[in-house]
Amino acid sequence: MIKFSLKCDQDHQFESWFKSAAAFDALAQAGHLTCALCGSTKVTKGMMAPRVTTGERRENRGEGDQKPDAAVPVLSKPQSALEEALKALREKVETSSEYVGDDFVREARAIHIGDAPDRSIYGEARLDEAVALIEEGIPLTPLPFRAKRTTS
Repeated sequence: MIKFSLKCDQDHQFESWFKSAAAFDALAQAGHLTCALCGSTKVTKGMMAPRVTTGERRENRGEGDQKPDAAVPVLSKPQSALEEALKALREKVETSSEYVGDDFVREARAIHIGDAPDRSIYGEARLDEAVALIEEGIPLTPLPFRAKRTTS
């Protein structure tokens, strides 16, 4: 595993772990990397310094009374107020809405004309499809994250 410092085209900086440098390259090329703050898929590796640890505390290596290596941060814990707000929004959407995946456009239209039960939904739509829904008077809001779930 390797940890990369990442940066999006909006200058947001964050870190993530990858199986290898090749795994990062494959995910980036396929557009599967997104900024946790803005959702941009234009993510690149930032400057980084290697960190090598042996798992031993420094005082156990005969280096005097130096402090142990700093704790490795928990990657799933939000690092800022903005990340915390995005996490709360995601939880709210996922608990109060139905994920309809690629059927979002069809389902939104069906709800709008009364052919499907009125409920809160979220899913996937291309930009041109979302614009068409708005032009038809169907209310929608883009979400600043990609769905975790898949349809079952």
